[in-house]
Amino acid sequence: MEFETLLYREENGVAYVTLNRPEVQNSFDLHMVEELAQARESLRWNVDVRAVVLTGAGEKAFCTGFDRNTIPFDVPWDPFTYDDPGLSIGPRVNRLWKPVIAAVNGLCVAGGMEMLLGTDIRIASEQASFGISEPKRGLFPGGGTTVRLPRQIPFPWAMEILLTGEFVDAGDAFRMGLVNKVVPQEELLAEARKWAEIIMANAPLAISAVKRSVLTGLRLNLKEAFEQELALAAEVFMTEDAREGPLAFAQKRKPEWKGK
Repeated sequence: MEFETLLYREENGVAYVTLNRPEVQNSFDLHMVEELAQARESLRWNVDVRAVVLTGAGEKAFCTGFDRNTIPFDVPWDPFTYDDPGLSIGPRVNRLWKPVIAAVNGLCVAGGMEMLLGTDIRIASEQASFGISEPKRGLFPGGGTTVRLPRQIPFPWAMEILLTGEFVDAGDAFRMGLVNKVVPQEELLAEARKWAEIIMANAPLAISAVKRSVLTGLRLNLKEAFEQELALAAEVFMTEDAREGPLAFAQKRKPEWKGK
């Protein structure tokens, strides 16, 4: 795939998607939002891709949200036209049932945080920082942050980030549970790749069903969520991979997943 605002490459089952507007701290305009949505749709059906790594170009910023020089805030515009693929923005349910790993290489604020909260695994460089700056500008973080953040980290820390508008560094983000690991900048992509490889060693249909159960289950009541979980489990147990996994374990060999 070729894009104007993104860099894209595939390598051994992993798709690397890089926000490529470093001159404006990888902030996104409407064109980038559209290209992220296009990438999402392509990745949904690409059987060669088992995991996605999302990062930003350069060493200063992962993403700093909307580019205010290109998006007028004084005219009606509906950002929620774009549902959330874990690669874009918006509060809707993530429908890319492949693991998305964020490699946060610098500033991750405003819409960048909203994008981060739609990913599954988060690796941060030591120089990364995180924050919700909209209230400082008289704006509202309407891309899902007020919904997701209190569900993903402890309530007092979520409110600290949301109400103060102050940034937290990578160490504090790890302590809060916002990111999975902090590494030196030069090790960031290698660490993200390592996590992708660990996940890809598992059965693809099982991983897809787990992510779907978790993310859609969050908007269901407990009864509905348990029912959905059982339905997805039944689907997975009927696959060839579900027979291959226990057989490979018994024979003390690596399983050969077919995605069937």
